[in-house]
Amino acid sequence: MGNNLTRLKSIIKNKSEEESLRILSEKFKDKIVFSTSLGLEDQVITHIIFSNEIPIRVFTLDTGRLFTESYSVLNKTNEFYDKKIQIYFPENENVEKLVNQKGPFSFYESVENRKECCYIRKVEPLNRALKGMECWVTGIRAEHSDNRRETEQLEWDKSRRLFKFHPLLNWNTLEVKDFIKKHNIPYNPLHNKGFVSIGCAPCTRAIRKGEDFRAGRWWWENNSKKECGLHVQLPRKQVGVQE
Repeated sequence: MGNNLTRLKSIIKNKSEEESLRILSEKFKDKIVFSTSLGLEDQVITHIIFSNEIPIRVFTLDTGRLFTESYSVLNKTNEFYDKKIQIYFPENENVEKLVNQKGPFSFYESVENRKECCYIRKVEPLNRALKGMECWVTGIRAEHSDNRRETEQLEWDKSRRLFKFHPLLNWNTLEVKDFIKKHNIPYNPLHNKGFVSIGCAPCTRAIRKGEDFRAGRWWWENNSKKECGLHVQLPRKQVGVQE
């Protein structure tokens, strides 16, 4: 896999975001997807894909706990581009079992409970969305957290056995906001109220002056490397990989 990764890196080297996405869409025809959380950087990527008719499927995860504003920007985005962002929901039986056994706010009680909720509502639907795919486009930026600063723009995900491409990895927040403004792209109004990284409503708050980018996510946990599991190497049995 190393040779393929090196070759792909050389092909997209010094290419624009649009050019890179188009090249990868041709290389991984019908096997490439973009997962959007509807945040600012993801809206930029959605714009590049939709406005340039790049054949990459765009999907999002509806955990059932999103902000009303998130649903609003999803609807506005579909209308703005006259496209449909595919929605993946968690398995109903798993959500029912979790809530009936542990209540609607079990994630506040322990890190383990929070990760369990994230897995059911986010990771499992993501695994289904990525099944059979060969390349996964994400909105990860190096600014997001310390552990993402060492991320490469194109990498190999060993657990899911696919390539991951982060077209905006080296963009800063000002560049993202300027692009949004220039192209009049719909965005979540919560960003204007101090919300930076926006996830589920019970697990997201606005950040305070001087706080880290991710401080508003799972703010009750004392951990500087908080993740929901979408972008970490998972045990192979959790992603359906056969030994």
